[in-house]
Amino acid sequence: MNKVLKFSLFLLLTFVFSSEIMAQSVYGKVENTKLNEKLNYPWAGGMNAVQYCEIDLNLDGIKDMLAFDRRGNRPMCFINGGEAGAIDYQYSPEYADLLPELKNWVILADYNMDGKNDIFTYHGPGTMMVYKNVSDNVLKFEQAVYPFLKTLLPGGYVNLFVTNADYPGVADVDNDGDLDILTFGVLGSFVDMHKNMSMEKYGIPDSLDYEHYTYCWGHFAENDESNQVYLDTCFNGSNYARYDVSKKERHVGSTFLVNDLDGNGLVDILLGDVDYPQLMALYNFGSLEDAYITKVDAVYPLGDDAVNLFSMPCPSYMDINNDGIKDLIVSPFDPGIVTSRNKNSSWLYINNGSDNNPDFEFVEKVFIQKDMIDVGSGAYPVLFDWDNDGLEDLFIGNYGYYQYSYYSGYILHSVYYSQIAYYKNVGTPGNPVFQLWEKNFANLKDIKKIGLIPTFDDIDGDGYTDILLGESEGGIIYVRNKQGDEFEVVSEKFLGIDVGEFSAPQLFDIDKDGSKDLIIGEKAGNINYYHNTPSNGSSDFTFITDSLGKVNVTDYSISWDGYSTPAFFNNNGETGLLVGSEQGKVFYFTNINGNLSGTFTESQQLNTLLDTSGVDFDRGMRTGAVISSLYTDGKLSLIVGNYSGGLEFFAGDVDVNTRVTNHLLDLELNIFPVPAKDKIVIELQSKLDNCAVDIYDLKGMRVFSEYFDSSASRFVLDIGVLYNGFYILQLKTDQGYVQKKIVINND
Repeated sequence: MNKVLKFSLFLLLTFVFSSEIMAQSVYGKVENTKLNEKLNYPWAGGMNAVQYCEIDLNLDGIKDMLAFDRRGNRPMCFINGGEAGAIDYQYSPEYADLLPELKNWVILADYNMDGKNDIFTYHGPGTMMVYKNVSDNVLKFEQAVYPFLKTLLPGGYVNLFVTNADYPGVADVDNDGDLDILTFGVLGSFVDMHKNMSMEKYGIPDSLDYEHYTYCWGHFAENDESNQVYLDTCFNGSNYARYDVSKKERHVGSTFLVNDLDGNGLVDILLGDVDYPQLMALYNFGSLEDAYITKVDAVYPLGDDAVNLFSMPCPSYMDINNDGIKDLIVSPFDPGIVTSRNKNSSWLYINNGSDNNPDFEFVEKVFIQKDMIDVGSGAYPVLFDWDNDGLEDLFIGNYGYYQYSYYSGYILHSVYYSQIAYYKNVGTPGNPVFQLWEKNFANLKDIKKIGLIPTFDDIDGDGYTDILLGESEGGIIYVRNKQGDEFEVVSEKFLGIDVGEFSAPQLFDIDKDGSKDLIIGEKAGNINYYHNTPSNGSSDFTFITDSLGKVNVTDYSISWDGYSTPAFFNNNGETGLLVGSEQGKVFYFTNINGNLSGTFTESQQLNTLLDTSGVDFDRGMRTGAVISSLYTDGKLSLIVGNYSGGLEFFAGDVDVNTRVTNHLLDLELNIFPVPAKDKIVIELQSKLDNCAVDIYDLKGMRVFSEYFDSSASRFVLDIGVLYNGFYILQLKTDQGYVQKKIVINND
C-alpha cells in the first residue's frame, strides 16, 4: 500500500471515529458517550435449554430456524434473510402457532425426502411422535403415525422406546436412503438401532417402517454410573477406554448428534450425558452394515474451546451463517431445571470444514440469547416509576443466575443467586423505551438468595421508596431505602411472614382505602392477603386470609405445585387480577371490587381486554405477568415472564436497549499483533469482570461480539472470519468503555 493511500485512510479513520464510532448504525449508535445498542429480539422470551433445527417456515426456499426450549416447551421461530456468509435472522413468533404440540425435545428431518423437514418429538412415557410436513402455500403438519411411532421386535410391534431425558439420533445410518433411529435402550448402556425398512420394502423412503436392528450399535457401552465409555464390547466388561470424569452416579439421559465427523463415509456420534458438561466424539471405523466405535475424543471440539456446559450438552447441526456448511450449536438438555447453566447457555461453533468433515471454530456462548432480555432462570416483571419521572420503569425478579456446579454424594448440584434487573424507561409517555440501567439493582445478589421478586412502596414513611422481596423460603425480605440510593436489609423475615415456599408479593390497594395492602402468591398456588392499616406513616400489615378470592392456580394433573404470582391492576375503576402459574398459563380474574371475602371469577376475556386475538396465554412454565397502560392511548399492554428468564410483550411494542456505558474508561489496552490476522490478543494491567468486546466496521456495523463472564486481564479473540480492513474495537464493562482502532490483514 503506497504512502498516499495510507495517509488518506488515516484521515478517513480520524474523521469517522472522532465522535466515538458513527452517529447511526444498524445495531446501535453512540450519543454523548452513551452506548445504546438496541436488542434485536428483546421480547423473544429468553433461553435456557435449547435445541436448534432448520426448517423453511415462510416457504421462500431458505431454511429458517426453530429454537425449541424444553423449559416450558417453548418454540421460538426465526426467519432467515439468507444473506450469504451472514447470520441473518428475524424473530417471527407468528409461525410458532402453526406448529403441532412439541414436548421435551424436537428433531426436524425429512423422512420422506420431499424437501420439507418433518417433525420428530417426544409424545408421552417412552414414546415418540412424528408429524409430516404437508405445507403447500402455508406451513402445515399432519400426524404421520398412530398412536405413536412403533418398531418391530421378535414379539411384534411395540413403541420405539425413547425417554424425555434422551435426545435420539435420527439419520440415514446405513446410507440406504431412508432415516434410521439411534437411541439408548431401556437399560441405558447400549445403543439400539432401529432400521427403517422403507427402501427395502417399497423402494421409496416415504414410510416410517422400523425394525429393531441391533441392541449394541457401534459395539460400545456407556457405564450406567458415569459417562465412561467401554469400547469393543457389548457387555459391561473390563476391556474399555476410560476417560477421567470420575465415577459419579448418574441418572438416565444422553444426547446424540449423528453425523460423519471424519469424512470416512460412516456416521459417528457426538454424545452428551446427564450431570456432565462435556461433549464426547465417538468415531466409527466399522462398516455400513456393522458400525464399530474404536476411537473416542473425551472432549469436543479438541482444544481450549471444547464444550464445557453443565449439564448434558445437546448438539445441533445446521447452517447458521448461510455459507452452505452446517455449523454446531450446543445448549444444555438436562431435564432437571436447577442443575444447568442458564445465561451463556447457547454456544456457537462455525464450521470451517465441510458437513461430513467439520472443522469447528468457537464464536460465542450467547448465540441469539445476547439479543433478548434474559435474566437467567425465571423472569418476574414489575412495572414501577422508580425515578418519579412519570414513566413506568421495568424491574425483573428471577429464580437466579447460574454460578457454578459441584458434586456431593455422587449427585450434581448447581448454585444460583438471584438479583433484580432494572430497566429505566428513557422514552416518552407516547413512546416508552426500556434501557438496562442496573443488572444488580440495590446489590441484592449479595444476600445470596434465590427466587427474589420485588414490590415497592414507602414502608417506613420516611419519603423514600423501600423494597419488599419474595424469596424461595417463603418469607418476605424488607430492604430499606435510606437516602434514595442507599439500601440496607432490615429483615429477612419481615413481620415473621412465612407462606411456605416461593413467596411472590405485590403491594396494591385492593380495598380502595388509600393504602397499599400486601398480597402474596406462593408455591402452593393460593394467594395470601395482609391488610394495611398505616400507623404514624408506617405500614402496618395484618393477616386476613391465605385464600384470597378462593384462587388456586395449581393444575394437579401436571404438578402438586402452583407457583402463583399475583398482579392486581386497575382498569377504568374496576380491579383485575392476573396470576402466573407453574403450568405456564396466565389466569385472569374479575369480580373483585367489594368481593374480597368471596370468590373471584375466572375470565376467558384476557384477549379482549388487551385488544388481541389468537394469542394463547400459556407461555411456558412458572410464569409471571404485569399489565399496564404504558402508552398515552390508554390501552393495556401485557408483559409475561417465564422460567427461561425472558419476557414477552403483548398488545404493543417497546424498544429495549442494552446497558448504558456512561463514560470512557482511563484504561490502557495492549492489542497485538499489528496488523492482526486470525487472532487478536488484548492485555490489561489489571483484571476485569464481566466485559464484552465488540468490533465495528467503517459503516458502523457490529461484525464481531464476544462476552467474557469471568475475571481476566488477557483476552484472545478469534477473528479469522473478518475481512481485511480497518475496524474499531470497543471493550465494555459495567464501569464504562474504551475503544481502539485496529487493522486486520490476513494476506
